[in-house]
Amino acid sequence: MKKSALYILFSIFFFASNSFGQSKLTSFVDPFIGTGGHGHTFPGAVVPFGMVQLSPDNGKGGWDWTSGYHYSDNHIAGFSHMHLSGTGIGDWLDISVMPLLKPLQGQDTVLVPATFSHRNEKASPGYYSVRLDNGILVELTASERVGYHRYTFPDNSEPTIRFDMGFHQNWDTPVETFIKKLNDSTLVGYRYSTGWASQQRVYFAARTSEPVLSFHLKGEFDIEVGEIPVGLTSDEKGKGVSSQLIFRASSIPKTVEMKVALSMTSTEKALLALDEIGHWNFNEAKASADEKWEKELEKIEIRTADQELKRIFYTALYHTAIAPTTYSDADGEYKNANNEVHRMPDAATRYTLFSLWDTFRALNPLFTLTQSERYTDMLNSMLAFHDENGLLPVWDLSTAETNTMTGYHAVPVLADAILKDWPGLDAERAYQAMKNSANQSTRSVPDYIEYGYVPQDKSGHSATMTLEYAYDDWAIAAVAKKMGKTKDYQQFSERALAYQRIFDENTGFMRAKNSDGSWALPFDPYYSEHDVKKAHYMEGNAWQHSFFVPHDVLGLKELYGGEGLEAKLDSLFTISSKVTGENASPDISGFIGQYAHGNEPSHHIAYMYTFIGKPWKTQSLVRQIVDSMYLDQPDGYAGNEDAGQMSAWAVWNIAGLYPANPVGGEYVIGSPMVDGVTFRLANDKTLEIRVLNNSPANKYVQSVQFNGKAHNKSYFMHKNLIKGGEIIFTMGPEPNENWGTDKSWWPASFVNTYQAVDDGDEVEEKQEKKEGGFFKSISEFFNNLFK
Repeated sequence: MKKSALYILFSIFFFASNSFGQSKLTSFVDPFIGTGGHGHTFPGAVVPFGMVQLSPDNGKGGWDWTSGYHYSDNHIAGFSHMHLSGTGIGDWLDISVMPLLKPLQGQDTVLVPATFSHRNEKASPGYYSVRLDNGILVELTASERVGYHRYTFPDNSEPTIRFDMGFHQNWDTPVETFIKKLNDSTLVGYRYSTGWASQQRVYFAARTSEPVLSFHLKGEFDIEVGEIPVGLTSDEKGKGVSSQLIFRASSIPKTVEMKVALSMTSTEKALLALDEIGHWNFNEAKASADEKWEKELEKIEIRTADQELKRIFYTALYHTAIAPTTYSDADGEYKNANNEVHRMPDAATRYTLFSLWDTFRALNPLFTLTQSERYTDMLNSMLAFHDENGLLPVWDLSTAETNTMTGYHAVPVLADAILKDWPGLDAERAYQAMKNSANQSTRSVPDYIEYGYVPQDKSGHSATMTLEYAYDDWAIAAVAKKMGKTKDYQQFSERALAYQRIFDENTGFMRAKNSDGSWALPFDPYYSEHDVKKAHYMEGNAWQHSFFVPHDVLGLKELYGGEGLEAKLDSLFTISSKVTGENASPDISGFIGQYAHGNEPSHHIAYMYTFIGKPWKTQSLVRQIVDSMYLDQPDGYAGNEDAGQMSAWAVWNIAGLYPANPVGGEYVIGSPMVDGVTFRLANDKTLEIRVLNNSPANKYVQSVQFNGKAHNKSYFMHKNLIKGGEIIFTMGPEPNENWGTDKSWWPASFVNTYQAVDDGDEVEEKQEKKEGGFFKSISEFFNNLFK
């Protein structure tokens, strides 16, 4: 009887868990993926796009510690509240907190980092925990603006929590800090610093679950910290105040909880933000964070029996929803890097951390499917940056312009949104901001306009800057066409052809060119140089950058002549992976031949085959890239995760689509790797993708249906997919060289345009001959785009 009852209970549990719902999607996220190798992610607690990223810091400098933490390390120097996810330069790590068994003694005592084992470490969306080797159990969770700490101290300890405003790693340096006790359980303070973000001001308010027995400055002074004690000067006070909160000792294990709220405006706003978690129930706060992530992950649901692929996919989707991060208070107020207080209209959210050189390629287009509720505020944050600084952001961190990387890539992000008629975005305001960046007096733009390319002898990075400015100008031309601005349309269309001026037909590469028209020497297509003035290419070499013409692949094909472009692409993926040069960029990684998936300039290249009628080559390469460059382990990314871009590439390609030209809404078909995908879109629309005969061997598309009709085009348009519907892919082990190969089915290029009625159904299409010169051709292209 007892055995029967247990069997019945087991059967009920099994039926309920498998018939009424699968495992929560958050269970497939591993925040440790990317914390090893050169991924530069962090494992700590954060909610989608939250201001607080509460995570451990090893206390060690170096390129692989730019997020504060690297999986190879076993030390923790503190748990700070702000982190960069996957970037290449260290900053933030503000408001560092560390639990101690007893107070540090002596004013000049230096904290020795605690050790730990990964066996005693856990992480899931919105939660992190570690049992330090000294016996202290650390548990962390978060809301948008509050970090929630729970420390369980072992018996016979003197529980102490240390705040260190002077803590920093790598580039960041504190310039003024302050802490003040308000009462026996509340303190406030701030940390001003300079680094990658030239001006950064972070204010905090902290509250403990029980009274603090004594507050100590560097373990020595029982005062209201922040006031200048005898023997210290104001300069010493300003460069890194630390304080210890000492609690009543206990002969049994003792738990102390603490909430730390952040504001970029003032300590008063930080105190208000404490109410964001208005209780002392850590488990409830953890469950709330998990629920926010579950809602986020439910936007794209995949179906596959491959559990490893599922973890890779959902960890990638998780990483796409960390940056940009919330910067403003709940009422929309914030203080920017210019020390000006502003408020976003209608209490909208101001965001920061725009890694645009990376994210314009795949992350921002993904947001147009996944972030219908947030994306308007993100776009308007870029426009607010423009209004406050005169130009659109290049790499905005804490609302300061870092001027990192090449191009003015807020332009394609805004252009894509305008072309997709994004709600809540003032198209005219955005367009004027785009033009301002394209006509600025800095970043070699005047030389680019004067010469038609960026001269190497005047600035460096000649080849990359020319290619990227040309693409950004094409995006402006697309918007000008839509808005009926004929003069601008013609001007920026001409500028979009700048790539032709640096193509060397003798070598088959895009090359740096001097102001006198000569090629910059010496030239070696394998050579990489990280020094800005010497480098011809940004973080790469000629092989990786010469294919960046996503707006005019067929124009590039004409430069190569005949089958030259296809042969060059074949060589790219098969030649030696050597990189020459003593100062090569460390970002060049994840090689297949000279294709370097660990750095963003390569991300569209596999899809160029589809633009020239060889989609099966794209399909094979996409599978190879996903299988070899994304792993279910800490060293799971081929290079820097880069604020969501590396992950967005995986999300798109596992689902079977990719915005190879990230402006205008063409999603090129790749090779879906799962049995099905459900996109939950805005306005309760659903896009279902079914993949028949899917398997590792069946990587080639045999046929495609969209809403019950044959779909021979090798791409889908955003305007059709957001209406919802059903896509059916049929896969097979051999290429179908009859699908997607007719020229009328190729993705668009400047010099190869089509006239079609694009209503979501398969229609007869015919290729239009290029007659009447370039401007007739580009006009036809945009006419088709806007139909």
